[in-house]
Amino acid sequence: MTKPARVRIQTEDFDLSAECAALRADDGGVGAVVSFVGTVRGGSGQPGADAITLMELEHYPGMTEAAIEAMIDEAQRRFDIRAARVIHRVGPLAPLDQIVGVFVSSRHRGQAFQACEFLMDYLKTQAPFWKKEHGPDGARWVDAREVDDAALARWGIASDNASDRAASGA
Repeated sequence: MTKPARVRIQTEDFDLSAECAALRADDGGVGAVVSFVGTVRGGSGQPGADAITLMELEHYPGMTEAAIEAMIDEAQRRFDIRAARVIHRVGPLAPLDQIVGVFVSSRHRGQAFQACEFLMDYLKTQAPFWKKEHGPDGARWVDAREVDDAALARWGIASDNASDRAASGA
């Protein structure tokens, strides 16, 4: 049986249970599988909260997959994990839709948790995705990467955006 790809960028939804099962299939050394699923936030009803009615995600085919593959390689160097998989959706997504799934297997839970968090910090801050949010006031393109220097520093990664902010005085 062929193992599924480590990185999938797709428009269709994914099944959390099926992905976890596939990650540990035929690997008797797996003692833990950690997963993270990110979803589209809608308006929370709180003052100042953006009411997102639709989100569109785009990527550059080939470049995005290669960047995420490299980060999975880095996670395997840093942590004692057996396997990892990232699924990221693109196209139009509604509130509550799943956007991203990160799945990590290891012999012990601690390494799986750390690797999963490492991969999510990378995806949220560095992965090349473009996002258009639709709401009551219209649509706007936003940087899909959230700058979180503290999260990156924890892993010894310099923010690609830090020098841009310093140059602009922000």
